[in-house]
Amino acid sequence: MGDRLNMNIIYPDYNNSIANLANSILKKWGLPSNGGTLELLDRYLAKDYKSVVVILLDGMGKCIIERNLEKTGFFNTHIAGAYSSTFPPTTAAATTSIDNGLTPCEHGWLGWDCYFPQIDRNVAVFLNMDTETGEKVGEESVAWKYCGYSSVINRINSAGGKAYYVTPFMPPNPKTFEEECELIKRYCDEPGQKHIYCYSYEPDYIMHMTGCYSDESKQMISLLEKRIESLTAELKDTLVIITADHGLIDSKCVCIKDYPKIMNCLKRNPTIEPRALNLFVKEERIDEFKKEFTKEFGDKFLLLPKEEVIEMKLFGFGKEHKDFRDMLGDYLAVAIGDLSIFNIAEKAERFISVHGGLTKDEMIIPLIIVEKE
Repeated sequence: MGDRLNMNIIYPDYNNSIANLANSILKKWGLPSNGGTLELLDRYLAKDYKSVVVILLDGMGKCIIERNLEKTGFFNTHIAGAYSSTFPPTTAAATTSIDNGLTPCEHGWLGWDCYFPQIDRNVAVFLNMDTETGEKVGEESVAWKYCGYSSVINRINSAGGKAYYVTPFMPPNPKTFEEECELIKRYCDEPGQKHIYCYSYEPDYIMHMTGCYSDESKQMISLLEKRIESLTAELKDTLVIITADHGLIDSKCVCIKDYPKIMNCLKRNPTIEPRALNLFVKEERIDEFKKEFTKEFGDKFLLLPKEEVIEMKLFGFGKEHKDFRDMLGDYLAVAIGDLSIFNIAEKAERFISVHGGLTKDEMIIPLIIVEKE
């Protein structure tokens, strides 16, 4: 219990989360939402600006801003509030929720790696790669095939509105954040009301590699702040919302393969995240598994049976995806300390900061609001 108190454990609040942000956008456009909205954001959206821009900076949790930037700087002086990521607080789950207004149990994008019962394989959802073999699982995205959805952007456009993605992964595929900002400005200058969603993979990448509070991370976060400040100075009749998908913590990292007594109890490699391990256990070794895992990691992880995970609604509420329960293993190990457990030794050696656990620094994200009349 001491660890839980020291690390400020925070459970997701699906009444005040990144999924609710998406539902506020849908409400603004008069479209049916997939859940509750953010009342604070609704008040700003009611002002009916010509353009609404949502900029998601990957990994830029509230603690990252507070500890890396000046209190009198642009981001800190425009923080309107703080709210919750999803569980797990990770890009695959949270950016899907901001894209469709659903919680992870509803949309099924549970983490970087997911177990897909339809094909009985562990798949990295963004890479479409079998994480056991390293092989591509085909041309068609497994995640989209089994967990496809209608996005906020597509729903606005289908209803006759105007909405744009600004992300390296969608046409016109801006390659740098500078190019993303130029594209936002161009879209905002177009006539008519519009919604723009921008995603940047920084500062998450630099923090993974160098730590949350390294000189390199501070420099990157400062550059992002300055570029967004200069962008907003060029905009008119625009509401700019800056947020994140999750925060990070500096972490001690180990590889599960270095614990053969635990591995011998598992049917397959863990999935979801290094701080949220989805564990399929051999039926005849359940007692052995619980004993060994608790001995090695009991002070750093909560070991939750599948039934308890579902009862807690850790992955959200709403109508569960039809395969959600089959995607879950027998146990979920959730980080409450500073340890992360990777499947691959090279990643355990390389990563300095990680996310996906229940600490406050990972779970709480900022809601930064800039109004340009």
